[in-house]
Amino acid sequence: MGMKKEIKKWFIVFLIVWVLIADLPFLFMAFTSFKTQMDLLTGAVWELPKQPTFSNYLTVFKGNFVSYFKNSVIAVSLSVVLILLISSMAAYVFARTKFKLNSALYSLIIAGMAIPIHVTLIPIYLLTKRIGVYDNIFGLIGPYVALSLPMSVFILTEFMREIPVELEEAAKIDGCSFFRIYSDIILPLSKPALITVAIYNGTYLWNEFIFALVLTSSPSRRTLPLGIWDFQGQYGSDIPAIMAFLTLSLLPMLIAYVLGQDKIIKGMMAGAVKG
Repeated sequence: MGMKKEIKKWFIVFLIVWVLIADLPFLFMAFTSFKTQMDLLTGAVWELPKQPTFSNYLTVFKGNFVSYFKNSVIAVSLSVVLILLISSMAAYVFARTKFKLNSALYSLIIAGMAIPIHVTLIPIYLLTKRIGVYDNIFGLIGPYVALSLPMSVFILTEFMREIPVELEEAAKIDGCSFFRIYSDIILPLSKPALITVAIYNGTYLWNEFIFALVLTSSPSRRTLPLGIWDFQGQYGSDIPAIMAFLTLSLLPMLIAYVLGQDKIIKGMMAGAVKG
């Protein structure tokens, strides 16, 4: 018993140290956002603000933060809705329907996770220009959805395979159609996996930089990750203002993750062994 208690004590110490290390970047960012540029340059890097100021947050809101935030919300929310719709329908087919090319198509989709996104930049840029959606916030939705589908289909397919088939067989006896079973039985039971997919993709797309950079050019079409440029000059950067901008940008995803972290763990673990 003494040995187990000792191991448990050191394990708790390790977890506390790990949490502190993981939270240090966010704490540094938050503390720095309340400093002035002069305080940052003349004081120690990890020193707490001597006279906390909200001037950096006022500077951020006086700029284009609201416009960037709106663009990010539009692009990310529409993309996540389409990802959930398309991937859940595809996953149900792969998990429950037996046809000749089932395994081949599923493998082909999963193989998409191995494709580096940078390889697709030039083709997507040319396609976006050709169909007339370049420098349009809605032009980001297509690439966002396409690049998020492989992982989303994988998570949902493995989860749906764990749902007892007897539930669907009972529904078929009651006269439920294929789509009715999908909408009224499969989707409600897949809620943990759907939340996992939503938060996983939402967090990634909220911070996505490279496609937003390549497919937009006007300041009014930029998303939050591109907004940092507003605080960078030719010879220097307003670091406290950038930290305030990043803190405000991070808060929505941080809140969403805290509220849904238990669903993320359930969704990622479901079907992980049997898949």
